[in-house]
Amino acid sequence: MTVNETATAAGTPAVAFPLLGEPLALDLLNTRPAAAGDLIAGPAGLAAWLREQSGRLTAVAEVGAAELAAVHAVREAADGALCAAVRGERPPAGALDALNAALAAAPVHRELAWTEVGLTAEPARAGTPAERLGAELAEAVAELLTDPRVTSVRACEAADCVLLFLPAHPRRRWCVASACGNRARVARYYARHKGDQAQTTTGTRAEKRSGTTSQTTA
Repeated sequence: MTVNETATAAGTPAVAFPLLGEPLALDLLNTRPAAAGDLIAGPAGLAAWLREQSGRLTAVAEVGAAELAAVHAVREAADGALCAAVRGERPPAGALDALNAALAAAPVHRELAWTEVGLTAEPARAGTPAERLGAELAEAVAELLTDPRVTSVRACEAADCVLLFLPAHPRRRWCVASACGNRARVARYYARHKGDQAQTTTGTRAEKRSGTTSQTTA
């Protein structure tokens, strides 16, 4: 897995996000890697992750308990829904209800404004900052769930990695080939090398026993 480090508030250590750049819904789910625990368990971690997603989500001025609750709720619902969708099965009703509730809390509408370029009608969301954040993430989840490629979502094949990715190439097996893929190749090499050593040792011992037997017989 690769590591992306983002500085948090002054005086606190950086947060390392193992994989970024996948569809936004997968980036959200990947904030809970098995080994590292929950990377957005607190406001500092979530704020750091939101900075990494700059340009994909509306900026949040301040991350607090409401924003944490909204993001965690969407992530939990996305996890259950995606597990089913990947298998081509019906997502749990509770997961869909939670995602629909997040979407409904901050619906999109078009807002007319007179600007220096003339009259514009840009999309805008109602609701609090937390509701808008939850709705944007729920929308990203909905886009992935309804994408025909959703059944191609995979988990990294490394034994100690649970990160999810949407492969652009069907032969992709690792979250990051230079990290998990490389470790797997090194492990296979050492396993083969150890096996070769064991075979060589066994052969040498057999030859010695054979030589000793021949000398005794002579």
